[in-house]
Amino acid sequence: MSDLYSGTDLFGEFDRLQRQMASLFNTFPSSIRASRFGTFPAINIGATDDSIEIVAFAPGVEASGLDVSIDKGLLTISGERKPTQPELTDEMRTYAQERFTGTFRRVIELPQTADPDKVQARYENGCLSITVGKRESSKPRAITIQ
Repeated sequence: MSDLYSGTDLFGEFDRLQRQMASLFNTFPSSIRASRFGTFPAINIGATDDSIEIVAFAPGVEASGLDVSIDKGLLTISGERKPTQPELTDEMRTYAQERFTGTFRRVIELPQTADPDKVQARYENGCLSITVGKRESSKPRAITIQ
C-alpha cells in the first residue's frame, strides 16, 4: 500500500482535477447543437411529419422589432431588446444585471426536408413560433405492395 501513496492527498487531487474539468467544460456547449448559456433568444426545435416547429423565447421584444428570414437552408432570427430600466445616474450603481438588452441574432440550420416557401411565424406572449413546412417528397407515405 505504501507504494501507491506519494505523500499527497489523493482525494484532494481528484477534487482539484474535477473542478478544473468542470470549469473547462462549463464554457462549452454540452453538444454540437447546444448553445452557450445566456444565448438569446433561447429556442426549442421539434418536428412533425409535416413541419419543423421552432419556438424562440423572446420576452420584452416587440413583434415589430423581430426579423425572420431564410436563405440557403439557414433560418435567421434577429432583433433588438431595448432596456426597460431607468437610465443610470451618478448616484445609482448596478451590482448585477442578468437581463440581456441589445441586438441579437440566432441562425438555425434547417434540414434538407424543409421547404422555404412554406414558412409561417407568429408572436404571442413573448414567444415567436415559426412553422417551416416539409417538402412533399420528404413526407412519409405508404407504399402499395403489388
